[in-house]
Amino acid sequence: MTDLALPIAFVLLLVLGETLILTWTRRQSVDWHDVAFNLNSGHIVMWLFRGLEMACFGYLEAHYSRGYLDNWPLPLVWLFALLVWDFCFYWLHRLHHHFGAMWAVHVVHHQGEHYNLSLGVRNSWYSSLTSIPFFMLLALIGLPLEIFAAVSILHYSIQLFNHNALTPSLGILEKIFVTPSHHRVHHVNDMAYANTNFGGSFIFWDKLFGTFCPALPETPFGYGVKGEKSSANPFWASNLPFLRYARSPFVPGGKARLYHCSPFSIISGAILLFVLLVGYIWQYGYGYAGISLPQVALSVLLVAGCIALGGMMEGRRWGTQAWLLITLALPLFFIAHLGWPQLYWQAAMGGIALHGAAVALGWGRKASDLAGDAMT
Repeated sequence: MTDLALPIAFVLLLVLGETLILTWTRRQSVDWHDVAFNLNSGHIVMWLFRGLEMACFGYLEAHYSRGYLDNWPLPLVWLFALLVWDFCFYWLHRLHHHFGAMWAVHVVHHQGEHYNLSLGVRNSWYSSLTSIPFFMLLALIGLPLEIFAAVSILHYSIQLFNHNALTPSLGILEKIFVTPSHHRVHHVNDMAYANTNFGGSFIFWDKLFGTFCPALPETPFGYGVKGEKSSANPFWASNLPFLRYARSPFVPGGKARLYHCSPFSIISGAILLFVLLVGYIWQYGYGYAGISLPQVALSVLLVAGCIALGGMMEGRRWGTQAWLLITLALPLFFIAHLGWPQLYWQAAMGGIALHGAAVALGWGRKASDLAGDAMT
């Protein structure tokens, strides 16, 4: 499944490359903990739900397609798919902002307060689930799954590009496409601006339906959302918005940090998990055909690793302990049940085991934190 894994690996390189450029040129302050959370936020859970989206599309297309596109010339089918996919995304995105339950999914993406490429991969675990109803119409009219998947990747790649912090105004292209200039407006922490520029790739939907805003505020502004901040733990980041929406009496409050992990120890852990995600996609793809117990176990360990790393980011002692257990369990499980011969897997498993052991021994933590641990 290298056709899926390689673009995801390329995303990681782009995110890290832009972050280093921003750091070296001082064009933007970089919060490495924020970058680590963005890489760690959706991770494998969102990928599994993306697989469910594709499985639903494939089932409907195979069994309930009306075949309206069967006799169309192939170039026309592609053009239709490019336009209609983005039209569906426009309404999906717009409704995310206007219905509380859908906003509880989408708010995770908007809580990022630093505008850079890593924000483009910051998502709720459930973002792919809300896409299913909006794109299934394309399956019913007969769009082939292969074209739908390719068009989806293209549009999501454009959306990733639109989160970069380096691109200036793109001139004439601003009249046709959504550009970083347009999308920055959408991430301003003022809903008068955030409720505009909903398009994914084409800006003419916003102009057609009256939701276009041409420029950032002239007064000082920030990115993100006002009010409650996101948890650094991806489990709570994705689920707390639903608890608040449902007015649940069980909304965990924040706790004081017990220790502080260095940005490098956190971002390196997030990178290693992302590398394992790429390997998982390489090995299994969307993973709903012939699913096996080892695949389920590997996905569970990766999800647990995301949560443990989130605990470390929040300074929780259980985060370090869980991270050590998971980073040792992953290579042991690999040796006992997977044993894939590729050097990629052997290096990744060895790297994450070394990382877990180093963090457990105190790497990246302040001396005062370690002294506090010794007294407890």
